Amino acid sequence: MRRIFLFVFVFLLVISSVFASEFESRLRSLPGVVSVEKLNTVDFFSEKYLVFFEQPLDHSLPEAGTFKQRVFVSHKSYNSPVVFVTEGYSAEYASKPNYINELSDLLMANQICVEHRFFGKSVPDNLDWTYLTTSQAAEDHHKIREAFKQIYKTQWIATGISKGGQTALLYQMYFPKDVDITVAYVAPVARALEDGRHEIFLKNVATKKERRKVLEYQIEMLKRRDKILPMFEAFVKNQKLNYYIPLEEVYEFCILEYEFAFWQWVGDVTKIPSKKSQDYVLFQHLLAVSHPDYFSIEGSKETFPFYYQAARELGYYGYDTESLKKFLIHVQSAKGYFKKVFLPKNMNVDFYPQTAIDLENFVKQKAKNTILIYGEFDPWTASAPDIGNNQNVIKIISPRGTHATRIKTLQKSQIDQVMGLLSKWLQ
Repeated sequence: MRRIFLFVFVFLLVISSVFASEFESRLRSLPGVVSVEKLNTVDFFSEKYLVFFEQPLDHSLPEAGTFKQRVFVSHKSYNSPVVFVTEGYSAEYASKPNYINELSDLLMANQICVEHRFFGKSVPDNLDWTYLTTSQAAEDHHKIREAFKQIYKTQWIATGISKGGQTALLYQMYFPKDVDITVAYVAPVARALEDGRHEIFLKNVATKKERRKVLEYQIEMLKRRDKILPMFEAFVKNQKLNYYIPLEEVYEFCILEYEFAFWQWVGDVTKIPSKKSQDYVLFQHLLAVSHPDYFSIEGSKETFPFYYQAARELGYYGYDTESLKKFLIHVQSAKGYFKKVFLPKNMNVDFYPQTAIDLENFVKQKAKNTILIYGEFDPWTASAPDIGNNQNVIKIISPRGTHATRIKTLQKSQIDQVMGLLSKWLQ
């Protein structure tokens, strides 16, 4: 009996390896693929691979050169739908064996996660920022989609979170026939480098009492500047952080950023220390919510390509200093802060507003089978696109939700609505 069991076990292993090598050989044969490496994965998928595609820096000008783009492929079944993750940043997280996108889990789907050009390991040898555009990124996704249609002939669902969600919407705009469904989580569409709508949003978020508690913390941090700033300076020195602006300004910007970051990620005012708390407690809370590495040169090293994109096409948010004006010393106005804080002085970038205009018009008029998911408290919701009367797009806002809002965190009625639409569109 033991011998029979061993024989069956070995036989199953051989069959499994044959299947794996068959799928791997198909990956290797795809146009544009330059390397394939097998990775460990969980039982949800049968196989997982790290694949690098060779991409043109400029899809309309091949002689401009190429770079290698990192893609993680998790295979479940040739007959299952494909969740196409249009990551907006590095996709390092997707290298973990247990990474399963929410939609892959809900739809029992294959998963292809594409790292955004110029992020993570998808960086050309010679950086030329002029090639970092939304249209070039969409071309990257289209080329990968075209290659994989040789393997997967089922439905495709584009998805992403935050900048990745925006990337998914842009991908649909540039290539509306590439995917069957788009699910964009907490995706902003900013109309300017310092958009202006987020400040208005923050004046009305939650309740007056809750907003007051956030403001009181900010005021307390500025009132106790003489005691807390030395802690701040010592921490920055210990962390070896450097900035484009003086440290006194960094301190005030961290306190201005606190309001945005708190509603983006926390949203629960019971987490805010009392005004009577010790200096160290107040300082530790700042580190937890609005860490000084956010404004540092070192802290932005991995995300710097985004700052370039924000300055050029994607936009960002501003700060309203009015409520803190009599407590601020170095930052009386935050107007024009973005370039001063995040970009080196020798980088001159002009904002191109047409991308946001085109995307908003597309969502409102032409987008199909699209689900937009936002959190009620998340300031990025202020720049959610207007869906107008487009019956093919639905916008769902999770009550008291933050930037961590996902399908599984929605109310049951909202989950049922989303799953009903997905089921209908996948028929």
